[in-house]
Amino acid sequence: MASLFSKIAAGEIPAHKVAEDESYLAFLDINPLAEGHVLVIPKKEVDYIFDLDDETYAGLHAFAKKVAIALRQAVPCVRIGVAVIGLEIPHVHIHLVPMNNMDDINFSRPKLKPSPEELKATAEKISAMI
Repeated sequence: MASLFSKIAAGEIPAHKVAEDESYLAFLDINPLAEGHVLVIPKKEVDYIFDLDDETYAGLHAFAKKVAIALRQAVPCVRIGVAVIGLEIPHVHIHLVPMNNMDDINFSRPKLKPSPEELKATAEKISAMI
């Protein structure tokens, strides 16, 4: 059965996309730690990041870097935090989180609840920087 992220990549489930090419997709987390929290995935469904072939692994990180640069321009912050946890959805994904302090990437704290309109506006700001 296809993962939630595979369904997003296939267009079966809507998402606030910020960047996409033939192999990778970046979209906003709907339960973000901070405004602009982006998830970056390979379109190829693989559960564990270190099971990716070398080309996909390198391409995913290069794509994430491009998104992170745009994200930092769109959402003022000190750094873009990067996390790969991979326990919640069985599809490789990289979290890109705008950070101003260490607590901004604390996954145990309460998540934000942005409206669909706020998510759309944030996605458009990030996309415009790519």
